Amino acid sequence: MKNSTNFILFLFLIITLTACGDYEAVELRQIKSVVADVSDDPMLRTEAIFYNPNNKSGKLKAVNVDVFVEGKKAAIVKQKMKIKVPARGEFSVPLMVKINLKEQGLMNTLLSVLGAKRLKVRYKGHVRISYHGLPIIVPVDHEEEVRIRF
Repeated sequence: MKNSTNFILFLFLIITLTACGDYEAVELRQIKSVVADVSDDPMLRTEAIFYNPNNKSGKLKAVNVDVFVEGKKAAIVKQKMKIKVPARGEFSVPLMVKINLKEQGLMNTLLSVLGAKRLKVRYKGHVRISYHGLPIIVPVDHEEEVRIRF
């Protein structure tokens, strides 16, 4: 009896491991709709567009990304969420980014925002996605020029 139980567990383990397969990394394609909320606690509201190249859907569980503006660390995005990740498709993730004005310099930041200047922004960190309960950490390293509006 014990040998048949061990065999069944071993068979189940082999089937589970081979069924999972390899997953391609989800990629950050674009950051759009960057809107500044200039209040007591300045924030940027933005939308991140990701693409899932895998043929399996999943769930986006967390975003942990540092935001660099013109090479200086300006913000940290640390959000937990439950967003459906479609198989072989794009999906959008709303993000709230708290701006660190001390690091950027208040005057430089205000002049850039008010002048509608294009800024080089780099997003570096990772997102956590779950496929059938299996958590996968996906690195993010994306750079683009953005124009911030009110």
